[in-house]
Amino acid sequence: MLMLIERLGPIEANRATDTLTLPYERRVLGRLKATSDAGLSLGLFLDRGPVLRDGEGLRAESGEVVRVKAAVEPVVTARIAAGLPLARLAYHLGNRHVQLALGEDLQGSYVRFPPDHVLEALAERLGASLERHEAPFDPESGAYQAQEGDARSNAHAHAPGHSHDDHHHDHAPPHAH
Repeated sequence: MLMLIERLGPIEANRATDTLTLPYERRVLGRLKATSDAGLSLGLFLDRGPVLRDGEGLRAESGEVVRVKAAVEPVVTARIAAGLPLARLAYHLGNRHVQLALGEDLQGSYVRFPPDHVLEALAERLGASLERHEAPFDPESGAYQAQEGDARSNAHAHAPGHSHDDHHHDHAPPHAH
């Protein structure tokens, strides 16, 4: 078993000897057994907390480097006009304490999240068009968890002790985290 013990941050694909494709729910774990895309048995022994990001390199005790890939999984992509409508959509979805991926492609800006009928109904009420499909899910890292050089930010960061439990509610009045 190849023991992966060090995070290298984002790396070029040619620096890795193998890849490890994982869905988001497994990329939040610091300790796990997995099989690389080439069939090699892996053990992850990493610091807990930071999510493994798509494109991140992991170094083994023996020096090999494995590159993490975000798996294709069910997602909902919500599209709405840029500016205030997009900001409002991201705010209200983020206020539900869920992981969100923010992005832009040839069709414009979007907010992506795991399938959830409550979130989907909210997005539609706010005027978003929804696409239910499969794509890599690589949500924003929290502002308090952003690593040096990490250009990502989160639409809803959390203070210590404020969990990401699956609960849906509005905050009134709005508060900073």
